[in-house]
Amino acid sequence: MKQTILEGVRVVELASWTFVPSAGAVLADWGADVIKIEHPLTGDPQRGLISSGIVTSAAGINHMMEQPNRGKRSLGLDVGTEAGREILYKLVASADVFVTNLLPGSRERAQIDVEHIRAHNPKIIYARGHGYGSRGPEADRGAFDMAAYFARSGIGDGYTTRDGEYPPPQRPAFGDVYAGFAIAAGVGAALFRRERSGEPSVIDVSLLGAGIWHLAPDIVGAGVTGAPIPKYDLEAMPNPITNVYKTSDDRFIALVVLQADRYWADLCRLIGREDLTDDERFASAGVRFQNRRECIAELRKTFGAETLAHWERVLADFDAVWDVFRNAYEIKDDPQVQANGYLPTITDENGNTFALAASPVQFDEQQLELSPAPAHGQHTEEILLELGYDWDKIIEFKDAGATN
Repeated sequence: MKQTILEGVRVVELASWTFVPSAGAVLADWGADVIKIEHPLTGDPQRGLISSGIVTSAAGINHMMEQPNRGKRSLGLDVGTEAGREILYKLVASADVFVTNLLPGSRERAQIDVEHIRAHNPKIIYARGHGYGSRGPEADRGAFDMAAYFARSGIGDGYTTRDGEYPPPQRPAFGDVYAGFAIAAGVGAALFRRERSGEPSVIDVSLLGAGIWHLAPDIVGAGVTGAPIPKYDLEAMPNPITNVYKTSDDRFIALVVLQADRYWADLCRLIGREDLTDDERFASAGVRFQNRRECIAELRKTFGAETLAHWERVLADFDAVWDVFRNAYEIKDDPQVQANGYLPTITDENGNTFALAASPVQFDEQQLELSPAPAHGQHTEEILLELGYDWDKIIEFKDAGATN
């Protein structure tokens, strides 16, 4: 069903790409009226990724546009013009939240910084998405998540297994959607504060800060110990049954057995390696740590002898935590995903039906119902009419290039 937790809340979003727009998507998921402002000629540059060949597509579906922009209305507006700012200021006067990812200099030149917006709505909540934070020598530096979130925060290094090797490439928008959800959470808290105290908030979330929060156990641990946290080596994990194992058909299983002694004998029995329980090298967690390479080698040999389907049957009755590494295509058929509505389907204006990832919070045991991302400027006239402009004025705005 359509969520109504934020029904009646209006959000004005002046942002592009994925980071800040994904925050708007979450707020739209929760029932807010999110109005996405796009330049009347160029629109959100993410719309052009299909034609550039950067994003693969089928049936003309731009999934990198749909995922962070579903459920919004699009207003084609040039805020660099006086007429465009007139419309923007009238719009924010009726809004609860303003979100943007424009850099400080751009915000000042466009006259959309906090003082400009608050001059027309003193109670509006103002949320800013940054690459590196709102202060410091790099506050005016642009960023994408592979740079500020994945590289700068230490996450990419944390995923390498040996010093000096190339880090794995980051998946698309990996940090954007995480940091965007943080903005949405901040907006929710700010709405609550304003409801209780009448005071609006200025919200700041950066990709760098989100990456540090995500890697907090490593970063805090390094600060405490005075050295980087050791990198994972799958051939020498401290606990051999908190590790990854490859099957004969090149699939992978994750064992996450933190209470190793409690489950060691049961695991050995299930996988047909009771001999390992009698091996003095593996008699307890302590000695398994001392002989971890040998223990892991034995388990690798065993798991590598059978298919994933075999091990799924064998481990079905194993009480400890384990799971299978799935690829992105397989997720749509996962019964848990289907039962919980984590990938609701939508149908766009061209009749294409496809799934989007729901934001992870559900209210009142209800699954989210989503709607497609808007076309560029799809709701321009509708919104201008709502603001009280007549058709003569709307045509005047179009002729001046302020709207599309």
